[in-house]
Amino acid sequence: MIDALPYIWFGIIGFGVLMYVLLDGFVLGIGIIMPFVDDEEERDLMMSSAAPIWDGNETWLVLGGAGLLAAFPRAYSLVLSALYLPVLLMLIALIFRGVSFEFRFKARRSKSLWGMAFMVGSILTAFAQGIILGALVNGLPLQDGQYAGGTFGWFDPFVIMTGFALVFGYALLGATWVILKTEGETQQLCYMFARPLAMIMIAFMVMVSIWTPFLEPRLMERWFSLPNILWLWPMPVLVAVTSWLLWRSVLAGDELRPFLLSLAMFALAFIGLLIGLWPYIVPPNLTIEAAAAHPSSQGFTLVGLVILLPVILGYTAWSYRVFRGKITADMGYH
Repeated sequence: MIDALPYIWFGIIGFGVLMYVLLDGFVLGIGIIMPFVDDEEERDLMMSSAAPIWDGNETWLVLGGAGLLAAFPRAYSLVLSALYLPVLLMLIALIFRGVSFEFRFKARRSKSLWGMAFMVGSILTAFAQGIILGALVNGLPLQDGQYAGGTFGWFDPFVIMTGFALVFGYALLGATWVILKTEGETQQLCYMFARPLAMIMIAFMVMVSIWTPFLEPRLMERWFSLPNILWLWPMPVLVAVTSWLLWRSVLAGDELRPFLLSLAMFALAFIGLLIGLWPYIVPPNLTIEAAAAHPSSQGFTLVGLVILLPVILGYTAWSYRVFRGKITADMGYH
């Protein structure tokens, strides 16, 4: 059991990050597509569709960050040392987004200003998260267990591409969520957004899939050497099938399937990321076991998590169940 603790925590942190991306991604996506919506009532409706549940989504981000600190302190210190600029940008943008979300519904004369803050905060948060993701996949320059890359050692064309990819991916989640939750003109407007966004999302998936194996020999070997390729070939097939179904569902005017298939695209991309990282938590040379805290620390925090995690899952499921169904203008958030 003690030997398995680092891998249990790696799975828990990965699960927390994935839940955050899936559940908060569409709220960020709403902010990303709002600059292309001129009508303030439609903007109100879009934000109201996420208002009852968006606060709880942040819990998963806290779980991922706190779990990394508790279970893998070396990895936590390295990531913050290397990526403090995008991490700081993400935190500041999240603050702006959170404050503006509440203030926009209360403000009168400054409503447009708070709306702009929500849009900018959402875009910068998504871009910063994409940079963090891309930098980890690309690998951080380490020397004697310390970060050795300087302030912009993480800067790379691949990293910037993943930043933009996540912005467009979240925008697709936001558009498909609004399609699911609204009717009429607002829904039709988001169908119009979802079609090009689905194409862009698929294009980014193809680019990342082609580019990633060429980042370093380890990744090329992971995906294309024997016997790995015999085990991993279903992943690209699943991505291709999901992409085709997503495109068909958007063109067909479905309401539920575009959102579920967009979530599936993100889940498959995240699984592919974990396959590429394994067995490292900070590539190219800090492994999961080497970064792990003492087993007593991991075991103690795991006991607390066993109690806490069902509570988080329970109130998340309950909130989505209570606020299921369509939202209309007279049900707006105030």
